[in-house]
Amino acid sequence: MADNKNRRRMPQQPQGQQPSGPRRWISLLFYTLAFALIGFYFFGNKEGNGVSKELSYTKLTAYIEAGAIEKIEVTDDLQAKATVKPQSYTLVFGTQGDGEKAKGTLRTQVPSIEEFDKYMSGVNAARKADGQAAIDVKYAKSHDYWYLILVNVLPFALLILFFVYMSRGIGGAGGIGGIFGVGRAQAQLFDSEKKDKVTFEDVAGLYGAKQEVQEIVEFLKNPKKYTEIGAKIPKGALLVGPPGTGKTLLAKAVAGEAGVPFFSMSGSDFVEMFVGVGASRVRDLFRQAKEKAPAIIFIDEIDAIGRARGKGVMTGGNDERESTLNQLLTEMDGFGTNSGVIILAATNRADVLDAALLRAGRFDRQIHVELPDLQERKEIFQVHLRPLKLDETVDIDFLSKQTPGFSGADIANVCNEAALIAARGGRKKVGKQDFMDAVDRIVGGLERKNKIMTEEEKRSIAFHEAGHATISWMLRWANPLVKVTIVPRGMALGAAWYLPEERQLTNEEHILDELCSLLGGRAAEQLFLEQTSTGALNDLERATKQAYAMVAYYGMSDKLKDISFYDSTGRYDYGFVKPYSDKTAATIDQETQRIIADQMARAKQILTDNAEGHHQIAQLLIDREVITSEDVERILGPRPWKSRGDELLEVNAAIAEAEKAAKPKKRATRKKKEETQKTEDNEKTDA
Repeated sequence: MADNKNRRRMPQQPQGQQPSGPRRWISLLFYTLAFALIGFYFFGNKEGNGVSKELSYTKLTAYIEAGAIEKIEVTDDLQAKATVKPQSYTLVFGTQGDGEKAKGTLRTQVPSIEEFDKYMSGVNAARKADGQAAIDVKYAKSHDYWYLILVNVLPFALLILFFVYMSRGIGGAGGIGGIFGVGRAQAQLFDSEKKDKVTFEDVAGLYGAKQEVQEIVEFLKNPKKYTEIGAKIPKGALLVGPPGTGKTLLAKAVAGEAGVPFFSMSGSDFVEMFVGVGASRVRDLFRQAKEKAPAIIFIDEIDAIGRARGKGVMTGGNDERESTLNQLLTEMDGFGTNSGVIILAATNRADVLDAALLRAGRFDRQIHVELPDLQERKEIFQVHLRPLKLDETVDIDFLSKQTPGFSGADIANVCNEAALIAARGGRKKVGKQDFMDAVDRIVGGLERKNKIMTEEEKRSIAFHEAGHATISWMLRWANPLVKVTIVPRGMALGAAWYLPEERQLTNEEHILDELCSLLGGRAAEQLFLEQTSTGALNDLERATKQAYAMVAYYGMSDKLKDISFYDSTGRYDYGFVKPYSDKTAATIDQETQRIIADQMARAKQILTDNAEGHHQIAQLLIDREVITSEDVERILGPRPWKSRGDELLEVNAAIAEAEKAAKPKKRATRKKKEETQKTEDNEKTDA
């Protein structure tokens, strides 16, 4: 155990240090070859300190006959190199030479070896007849060094370069790296002594999930507390929840709090185009974790390798992903033991995971990380508002109420977008309106004020949106209105913002009120404009899906009561048959049409009863383009129902007030207890 501890704390190799082992020798060999080629190019092909000159064959014969040539070397590729006599240097090159030390060469190409040999034999014979020394003629084989380099050296140089590139470019973190380390796990190892590490204090909300993972951290810090009574910590924990809810952030907090080696990998990192690489990386990951045990392994997006086997047409027994999953199952609970290694994983698609992966002994716990509620959103806002400069108009309670259904990532995006809007407007601090504009930008899309609309289109959109606003205001269980606009945003020509109630259960009355509110725009068009438009497409789509869900899933219809055709297993996703007969399908269609017709008639009746208020809202929209809930309240009167968000805030405020009032009592009780204990200790001392 002590040996493992010492190994964990060994300092890592600093960046920029020379690599060791085979990679270092390969690099040295490559650089040596490169310098040798450069040296040969600059220093290996020089004619001493002399001058070389190219000239024609006729010119060379003229210099030979003039007695300016000392010797000649001819190669088998017909290249002739003639050495000039020092005393003839000025004649040949036209410049003053260095006396007897002057050196110079002439280069040309001869017609043929035989013809040149015959010519030089005649020249030397004539020179001998005149009593002059003969010109030394030498015939040799050609030495084309560049050709030799290209043929003999360059292939090896390219091969070495290829290996160096592979070792540095592909998976250089594993051992030798490159193709030699393709089966090594590229896990990121988090250091427990890192200064900017994430802790549980940085994770707002997620009370239940934090409690579950804190227990794992406690076991790693103090295992004796659990083992003394025979308890065993779960081998694996699966974080399940919608995107952006903080699953990966929670895992980073575990890495920061645990104080043990934390190996992090993504599910897609295991799968490669090479057969067997995924299984090899799984084995290597668990080997590294066992060497540093106790340790934590975190696999993000595990559905990339953990999909259920046998589902899907193209899945086969030799599938690389399946072999990776099989190796993971074996490592998690096979014949071998993984004592001291805990596996964490995260996914937002737990329904597609293999059943063998979720059984007890592998992922013992499924920790659900849900969307934050009102109080949790408030805490998340407090975290992300820390670095921002805020003015006095910002109310965190108001922002929490205005962002129902937002995840932690969405709230972070809202805060950043609000800061960008404030900076774009030249303001030094971020205000309430900046946050409202940020929410509008994220939910509705970018405002398109340059989109040109006719007066008739503008009036039609205003009546449509006023229909939604009127009905949602008059129905108890419809979502309360926040703001209505007829300025185009994104792909929509108009939009209305509502504040959905955060319910744990939804009954039939709630759904019917929401359906009636959705159909309010089309009802207003038919009732007051006596026409219909394509602007109600999204409303009709949502209403139809909701009505079908009432009949086919929730059992909320007169003819199909207490029957649900919802398939939570996903088995029918791969089939071509429905779980009900054609007659039942016809009944579902009839019931869906009846529900929508009833709610359309109800919407028209509400609009008829409040026609004057509807027209005032529509005209105000035409004049101002944007109205808020205060404008609607002034026209239609206040809503007699209190929203659930207000109720929750009141309850939380009451709890906080009670806790604040109880603190002095607790302090007084603790102080009195300490004084009593002190008195008893003094009496014992005196006795």
